[in-house]
Amino acid sequence: MGKKEKNEKAKERREKRLQEIHLLRSIPYSDHQSWWSKETVAVVTGGNRGIGFEICRQLATHGLTVILTSRDASAAAESIKVLHEGGLDVVFHQLDIVDDSSINQFVEWLQENYGGLDILVNNAGVNFNLGSDNSVENAYKVIKTNYYGIKNLTEALIPLMKPSVFGARVVNTSSRLGRLNGRRNRISNEELREQLSDVEFLSEDLIDRTLLAFLQQVEDGSWTSGGWPQIYTDYSVSKLAVNAYTRLMARKLSDRPEGQKIYINCYCPGWVKTALTGFAGNNTVEEGADTGVWLALLHDQTVMGCFFAERREINF
Repeated sequence: MGKKEKNEKAKERREKRLQEIHLLRSIPYSDHQSWWSKETVAVVTGGNRGIGFEICRQLATHGLTVILTSRDASAAAESIKVLHEGGLDVVFHQLDIVDDSSINQFVEWLQENYGGLDILVNNAGVNFNLGSDNSVENAYKVIKTNYYGIKNLTEALIPLMKPSVFGARVVNTSSRLGRLNGRRNRISNEELREQLSDVEFLSEDLIDRTLLAFLQQVEDGSWTSGGWPQIYTDYSVSKLAVNAYTRLMARKLSDRPEGQKIYINCYCPGWVKTALTGFAGNNTVEEGADTGVWLALLHDQTVMGCFFAERREINF
């Protein structure tokens, strides 16, 4: 079978899977599956547009209390208006995930007004490359937002996650572009790949050193020969770090007792038609948000530290 035929077969499988998911999404959750209530608090970052907005909409439709956060208050005001006009009860609070004081203010407000949270969807992120562009001019900002923003917010909110027999949930929006062992776009340093693949070897220090090495090569101009992903390089490296952090945190959280479990996973929404892709994607925002919402609402939650796409586990 030639490359063209393989691509067509893969496309057919993907379209069939999306049709299956569309059908699943149309089936209401049963009373047995609906473990949540209006008192269940879900925080969504980057919720003013695109996938984040759609995640907020879907979660609110299921009856949760949804807190839409965004760095841009004026943009969020219009988003909240749209949701309210649709009969959905969504609350807004400003949050800049790269600003420690903004995170601290949000944590204080959340604790005072809601006593904590049950679900965190780390959706906020940036990308400055579109189409065939592959500039790393904004690499520092991409890494700071897409990785350190998620890391700092997650660690600030974990102490506020409410005890529950169903477990609290952290869902990190990631990308297949950050896969360690994908056939395309992976880092070529085999030793580093092996280290990042080994859950027992993983550490924040290893992730930090990897990112620092990348940023140093960006600064001195040697990144093109450094063995980093060849497309959307800075974005891919940031998502590689998110994936590694997800697995690291799963290991750290795994020994929490029953009733205090926190399940952390990541997922790839696919190439979605949003501002992040220049609206050049092939998935709708409904399709892009689906797996994130599904992970947040799983009834019999047992998996943690895993990577998903189209409601199926994929490898890192």
